[in-house]
Amino acid sequence: MTRLRARANGRLAAALAISTAALTALTACGAAPEESADTADSAAATSAADFGGMKDLVAAAEKEGELNAIALPPDWANYGEIIKAFEAKYKIKVNSENPDGSSSDEIAAVKSRKGQDRAPDVLDLGIAFARSGAAENLFAPYKVEAWDKIPDSQKEKDGRWFNDYGGYVSIGCDASRIKTCPETFADLLKPEYKGKVALNGNPTKSGSAFGGVYAASLANKGSFADIQPGIDFFGKLKKSRNFIPVESTPATVEKGETPISIDWDYLNASYADQFKSKGVDWKVAIPSDGVYAQYYSQAINKDAPHPAAARLWMEFLYSAEGQNLWLKGYARPVLLPAMTTDGTADKTFVAKLPKVEGTPAFPQSAELDKANATLAENWDKAVS
Repeated sequence: MTRLRARANGRLAAALAISTAALTALTACGAAPEESADTADSAAATSAADFGGMKDLVAAAEKEGELNAIALPPDWANYGEIIKAFEAKYKIKVNSENPDGSSSDEIAAVKSRKGQDRAPDVLDLGIAFARSGAAENLFAPYKVEAWDKIPDSQKEKDGRWFNDYGGYVSIGCDASRIKTCPETFADLLKPEYKGKVALNGNPTKSGSAFGGVYAASLANKGSFADIQPGIDFFGKLKKSRNFIPVESTPATVEKGETPISIDWDYLNASYADQFKSKGVDWKVAIPSDGVYAQYYSQAINKDAPHPAAARLWMEFLYSAEGQNLWLKGYARPVLLPAMTTDGTADKTFVAKLPKVEGTPAFPQSAELDKANATLAENWDKAVS
């Protein structure tokens, strides 16, 4: 959500992108697009059937010819290949802006660029941001053709957001620099890891970093309703000087600046492949004392300048082709259970996923809201 990535690897961004004020200043000059009847009809569509079917949706999207995306690092869950595949399949150019941006940057862009032709069409958001954005009525309702295969717990009932891919919080470690790699959150407190432990961004803005704190809470007698033990844990890590205020990115991993990185398993797993030839022996462990899984959500900007292309993008992501491309990037696509049943999941990619035991549980909206509020109030005080 890279990124110099506010997202982890992205995605939670490394150097966190652009402030709301900066975005407003940079985009104030964007021209407001003239809305045609076709655009208005596309913006009102809640399914491919409203276009007359997929063939007509493709025609409408190709007529628009462009798609504005934001905060999609190419090395995050295989987004680079996904974008290229979409462009190759359809006559649509993807304008991918600020790849190192965070979920909060995406929401800021939607608000500050409303009515402008540079506004983002589609969004990839941490679940807390997806829910808050839907509550603010920022997103258009839309149900992809695979809608019924998405578990009810992984989507908003009217289609204002729906989960797409995810993974587990993991601990990545450069075994060429660290004699004994940590495998649990408890391990991270050991003095041998002084100045070596990093998160992928600020948890008040980055979905991956938020997940890291949530997992640490579960590892320290916290719960989905109580993230404070996770904040306290990172406070201890900071006091012991084990935790460093450096955002973990592919660049910092390659250079050895963040030899231990708490991040999604699909990002850490990709580093193992990406940097093996460069002398980085990257090991990945899903901590048994803090097992936490999270999915990222897709949403369509209610005021998307390219509404048909935005809807076609969603259909592509939730096709077998799109879901297998997530899988190729070590991410766990939301349709994986259904694809495993019908035989469309690529077994080669499934076999490469980091192993984890048990069935993941997910926090409720109220619990996420409480966790975000607690983080906003207490994070800086704990690690400053």
